Amino acid sequence: MRTLLIVNPNATSTTPATRDLLAHALESRTQLTVAHTQHRGHAAELAQWASTNEMDLIVVHGGDGTVNETINGFLPLPELDDGGAWLPRLGVIPGGSANVFARALGISPDPVTATNQLIDLLTLEGDRRIGLGLADDRWFTFSAGVGLDADVCEAIDAGRANGHPATPARYIRTTVRQFFRAKRKEPTVRIEIPGFDPVDEVHYAFITNASPWTYLNSTPVHTNPGTTFETGLGVFAVRSMAVLPTLALSRQLLMPDGNPKARNLFREDDVPSARVETTEPIGLQIDGDFIGKRNVVDFTSVPDVLEVVAPRPRR
Repeated sequence: MRTLLIVNPNATSTTPATRDLLAHALESRTQLTVAHTQHRGHAAELAQWASTNEMDLIVVHGGDGTVNETINGFLPLPELDDGGAWLPRLGVIPGGSANVFARALGISPDPVTATNQLIDLLTLEGDRRIGLGLADDRWFTFSAGVGLDADVCEAIDAGRANGHPATPARYIRTTVRQFFRAKRKEPTVRIEIPGFDPVDEVHYAFITNASPWTYLNSTPVHTNPGTTFETGLGVFAVRSMAVLPTLALSRQLLMPDGNPKARNLFREDDVPSARVETTEPIGLQIDGDFIGKRNVVDFTSVPDVLEVVAPRPRR
């Protein structure tokens, strides 16, 4: 088995010791090539190279952004897939600050434990096929967001560029600050979902492909608890930014068995597609990375499109 190990050396919790442990474990079972990302977009280039050279497995040691880049590097878009593309399997060893995709797959957030999981699953040929989401022409693994969430990601990304790590405390401070900035704006988002009346006057929305959607330290945040890698997309659209209702809704999101409901919330956990339109350009984030501002985004669920080395879901 030929394996490419993609390491993001700048990811929050990636260390040389963990990288060496992972490389040693993979070398004992596969023909291994190790590559370190050197710039934004490099993981996509490496993944495309691995697919072109028909490598069997790509293992990513980095955060959610590196995983997203990797997938977008080797997985063809549905309209471009003629069935002839070589598609490696994907393994993930967490190395970022949140590692939402890995944790949603049941992979341990501890890199050493996750390495042992990966080796065990490779020995058992423990693969799993999952669905992904598309935001226009870009794959996402666990979430995309317009409005508040994208504003937070934009601010976090700017802070990272200035040397500030993306800690949970910083996410909380940034979210509070961006919330009160966005609160003064009129809702401009309209969401169209097949089989539903249009949802108007939305302030911000999450489109998710898995639950939990993110983590607050070790606490999972569930916006759409019925959304999984084996279902369609979840839509979570908020039409009020009043403080007290927002606090009440936030409390529901942090409950282990939460089922978020509110008068000014539209939520559906299993939809095939959704279109977001705005009168003014609004921020878009994909898997935690700020993408830019858009007036229209089409979201689509694509089932059974990616083979991952991960525990099978509990039934």
